[in-house]
Amino acid sequence: MKTSWRSASLMASAAAVLALTTACGQGSGTSSVGSQNVGATAPAGGYGSVGAAGAGASASPSNGYGADGQNSGAQSAAAGKLAVSQNAELGKVLTDGNGMTLYRFDEDTAEPPKSNCDGDCAKAWPPVAANDAAAGAGIDKALLGEVTRADGTKQLTIAGWPAYRYAKDTKAGDVAGQGVGGKWFALAPDGKKATLASLPGLSVRKDPKLGDIVVDKNGMTVYRFLKDVAWPKPISNCTGSCLQKWPAVGIVSKDDTKGIEKKGLMGFTRPDGVKQMTVDCWPAYTFSGDTKPGDTNGQGVGGTWYAMAPDGKPVGAPKK
Repeated sequence: MKTSWRSASLMASAAAVLALTTACGQGSGTSSVGSQNVGATAPAGGYGSVGAAGAGASASPSNGYGADGQNSGAQSAAAGKLAVSQNAELGKVLTDGNGMTLYRFDEDTAEPPKSNCDGDCAKAWPPVAANDAAAGAGIDKALLGEVTRADGTKQLTIAGWPAYRYAKDTKAGDVAGQGVGGKWFALAPDGKKATLASLPGLSVRKDPKLGDIVVDKNGMTVYRFLKDVAWPKPISNCTGSCLQKWPAVGIVSKDDTKGIEKKGLMGFTRPDGVKQMTVDCWPAYTFSGDTKPGDTNGQGVGGTWYAMAPDGKPVGAPKK
C-alpha cells in the first residue's frame, strides 16, 4: 500500500525593523513510485559490508567506491542516523550517519517523489537506502520518506526529494558534488538546497581558531573596531575610505538574530546617514578582504580590527 509523503509546513516570521535609538544603555530513468514515511528511531547505521567512510578515507573499495570513483555498493550503504553539519560556504548541510554529505538532483521530482538517476548516473551518485534511516537532532522526522526505484529498491527521500551520496566524496564533510553539472546540490535539513541565504541577519559560527564569532546573513565574519565608542551612544570612527574597506553591517531586527546577546543589540544612524547595526552597542562591520563565508582575513588587522564575539567583545584582542 502506498502512502503519500506529508510535507512539513514552514513557518514564516515577520521581521520588524529594529528601532533606531540615540542612547545605548537601553538595552533520466523510469518512473519511481511509492513514497512513505520511514522510522525516526532506528539506530545509527554505517556503510555495512562496503566499509566505513570517514576522515582519512580514500576512493577505494574499502569504502564502497571503486577505483574509477564509482560506488560498488549503492544500496548496501544504509543512511543511519541523519545529522546536520555546518559548512562555511553552504550553511546547514544534511549528512548520513557517517558524516557523508547527502545531495538532491534537479531532474528528480518531490511531488510525487521520483528518481531520474539510474544506470551510470546511480554509480556516480549512489542512492541512499531508506532502511535504517533515522532523524537526528535538528531534523524533522516527518520529512523522512522513501521512494521505490525502477529496480525495486527503496531510496530515502527528504521532503520528497530522493537523496544521494557522491562517489567523489571520500571523507566526512566533503562537498565535491555541490553544483556539479548545475543540477546536483547538497541537501539542507528541510529538503531544500543548502544555502547560506537562509541564515538570520546575525548569527554565530564556531570558527576552528577563534571560537564563537558573529556572522552576517551571508555567513561573512563580523568585526569590531577598537577605536569606536559604545557608551553612552555608539560612535563609529571608521569613515570615508575606511568604510569602503570595512562596510557597516546594516540594521536587522532583534528577531532576525540567533545566538547574539540581546542587550545593546540595536541600530543607529551614522553622521554620514548610513544605518549601522551594533552588538552590545559596538558598531559592527564586515571586511572587504573576506571573499567567502568562513574567511577571517580581517582578524588583527592594524592591531585594531577583531572578529566580534556574540557578546560584542573583540575576539583575540590584547587585554588592556
